[in-house]
Amino acid sequence: MLEPATLEERRIYYREEWDITQVPDFIIQSVENREFGFDHFGKGPNDRYKVFNTPEYLKRFLKAKTPYAAYCSVAFYEKPRKRDGWIKSELVFDVDAKDIPVRTCGCDDVCEICLGEAKEIVKGLIDTLKGDLGLKNIHLVYSGRGYHLRFLDENVMEMNSDVRSQILKYVVGADLPRDKYDDDYEIYNLEHFSIPFGYPRVFTQRVKYTIEHLTPDSKLDDVNQKLLKDVLTNRNLLERNQWGLFKTNIGPIRYKKVIKAITSLNMGLVDAKVTIDLKRILRLPSSLHSKVSMRCTEVKNIETFDPFRDAVPDFVWERKG
Repeated sequence: MLEPATLEERRIYYREEWDITQVPDFIIQSVENREFGFDHFGKGPNDRYKVFNTPEYLKRFLKAKTPYAAYCSVAFYEKPRKRDGWIKSELVFDVDAKDIPVRTCGCDDVCEICLGEAKEIVKGLIDTLKGDLGLKNIHLVYSGRGYHLRFLDENVMEMNSDVRSQILKYVVGADLPRDKYDDDYEIYNLEHFSIPFGYPRVFTQRVKYTIEHLTPDSKLDDVNQKLLKDVLTNRNLLERNQWGLFKTNIGPIRYKKVIKAITSLNMGLVDAKVTIDLKRILRLPSSLHSKVSMRCTEVKNIETFDPFRDAVPDFVWERKG
């Protein structure tokens, strides 16, 4: 199913299947303040700085050009054609199934297994961002090979890259928890947020997830094959949250090595560059991911969403007969 779309199939998609009403409202309502970019030949989005003053102009462009890929900025500008007069940017987390550092499938690109693992990671991020940071204006988009988490809460959209980086490390568990005797152990200050007691819990959840998804072929810094094998042998203890026994069986010093390595590995759960880049462009929801012939789709219910059912264009089913 995950085959590239032909030029003719792209034409069929944009001229017969797609319509501007499929673009989510959070894009449509700010269309005149966003930069749009396009890839016409499968070599990257080199046709950039496009501006559409109304959704109708965007509709005409897509139906006429039937691009290989379509993108729009997460940033809002006063002058989007020049990317000038930055106003604010969505807070974004990009989980791409092919780049997850702990995949159990072993496939070369993406498959049902690693896409399911990407969804599992996204659900954990959503719980943390909603529960710990209190974010509410969330839009989840299936990108074609993973998921884009897009937050439009006003109190995060004006944040700079440094604060976004801090939030990123927090939600993926990429910082070793501070010692309980540190002055700021109880409160983690992220400029606009004060988060009581949260991080040790989040960190534990992310470490547990990573250990549960390690394979004999996993690569961890400063962790040899013998230590990795011991981790895999004892990880069933974590299902019952028996961390003390897990640590004892591994050995305290070797346990610290594992935790430190996983902390580093966790940064790869999302694409950090996407989160901290205030002027990033992302795939336009409703557009076609031509490399895999799947629709970039806004997800209304992550529990029931199935990309192989809900993000497959009609022309693919016809292709399969």
